[in-house]
Amino acid sequence: MINDKVKEVLNEQINKEFYSAYLYLAMSAYFDDIGLCGFANWTKVQAREEVDHGMIIFDYLIDRDCKVTLKQIDYPENDFSSPLQVFERILEHEKYVTSSIDCIAYMSQEECDMATRNFINWYLTEQVEEEKNASDVITKLKLFGDEKASLFLIDKELLDREYKKHTFS
Repeated sequence: MINDKVKEVLNEQINKEFYSAYLYLAMSAYFDDIGLCGFANWTKVQAREEVDHGMIIFDYLIDRDCKVTLKQIDYPENDFSSPLQVFERILEHEKYVTSSIDCIAYMSQEECDMATRNFINWYLTEQVEEEKNASDVITKLKLFGDEKASLFLIDKELLDREYKKHTFS
């Protein structure tokens, strides 16, 4: 059985993952509005992955015979000014999520909940990838600046991203 402290932070993390999906959908809508369908695709795929992340925790709590407590999802930011600004916001948000996952890892260790500590390792690894993916796009956007042809090529590259269901393994 998971103790109440760990159960609470896991339920909070479900909310954070679903909020992340909502935020990525707002970003996708922004990119669609300005005609960058590759960027829109990238953020839409990211939104689906965030839902998967939330559902993995949801299922973990159910498997551990714990009550899932869903909370209201906050309204996402939707005032964006450029692709670079969006990806800088993505990186900032992913660092926030990483910090939250780190706290779950620490708390589960402190509460001697080794099953949850082992479970959360998948998320720790995933967050390294999430931050790197955002950072890679930022690097390209900064490298090429406002050059439209380069933005078109980055957009085309991001259009190739395909959704692959995330599962705990």
